[in-house]
Amino acid sequence: MPTPVSSDPAVSALHPSPHPVLAEVVRSGFVEGLHRGSLVALAADGGVEWSLGEVAVPVFPRSTNKPAQAAGVLRAGLDLAGERLALAAASHSGERVHLDLVHTLLSEYGLTPDDLRCPPALPLDPEESARYLAAGHSPARTVMDCSGKHAAMLGACRVSGWPLESYLEPDHPLQRLIRTTVENAAGEPVAHTGVDGCGAPLLALSLTGIARMFRTVALAAPETPEGRVARAMREHPLYVAGRRRHDTWLMRALPGALAKVGAEAVQGFALPDGRALALKLDDGAGRALGPVLARALALLGVEDPVLERVAEAPVRGADGVVGAVRAAF
Repeated sequence: MPTPVSSDPAVSALHPSPHPVLAEVVRSGFVEGLHRGSLVALAADGGVEWSLGEVAVPVFPRSTNKPAQAAGVLRAGLDLAGERLALAAASHSGERVHLDLVHTLLSEYGLTPDDLRCPPALPLDPEESARYLAAGHSPARTVMDCSGKHAAMLGACRVSGWPLESYLEPDHPLQRLIRTTVENAAGEPVAHTGVDGCGAPLLALSLTGIARMFRTVALAAPETPEGRVARAMREHPLYVAGRRRHDTWLMRALPGALAKVGAEAVQGFALPDGRALALKLDDGAGRALGPVLARALALLGVEDPVLERVAEAPVRGADGVVGAVRAAF
């Protein structure tokens, strides 16, 4: 099992003992910051191959739940495939292709942007956000990175005859079905229900459960809802994230892989042979997620130049690069 290369005696208020250091922030040859967290890697047979930190306690998966949520939407009767289904499992960047498809998906089920209950937002991708604002646009619900998921949820309610206005309530028929789908895929009960940033029910699972959920989706038979989601994500990775996002890079470079990031530095990943991992950084720092993910994938046995791209996290000073965020295990 990998071991952390450095430690600190400070005890987190959230845990009985500090999680290991998974990343260091190095500036001008000096370590100026640490990122602690936990991660778990599953072998092809589904057993835990190695882990760091607490991987059996619940965390909020945030958007790493989306592949299973999309499978729940299919179970509710919505017939999606291709780019539309990939978008239902997405945290999209707000690129033009994403926004156009959100509007198309809504109109196909007789819905409008006013039916969405996700909050108005700007594009998730900074370059897309700058372009969007320069064009004179304002934050909108259709632009929010979870709008594809919400459009699919509303479409499922439309075809099933369920209420639209309350589609985000935890006791809504759709959300009860999604919860069952998530629990079955993760192989454990939801430990706590909260409210996600987009307003949807947020279902707490252990990191081991998140890794099992990705393994379940990756290995699912093609005709099942989970198998249909896996195919859509694999065939249309641009719609799952965006052209400047590591989920898209990984699924393009690694045949059969599934990758889905979540807010607060959560990540799920699976390979088509059943190997899988899940990780969370305690401080939610997105800047450290790429280096940690790349190192974890290498230890899982992944060999591809894409890992160098994912791991790149420069630390800047003035007009140049003076260091990097690097994995520390």
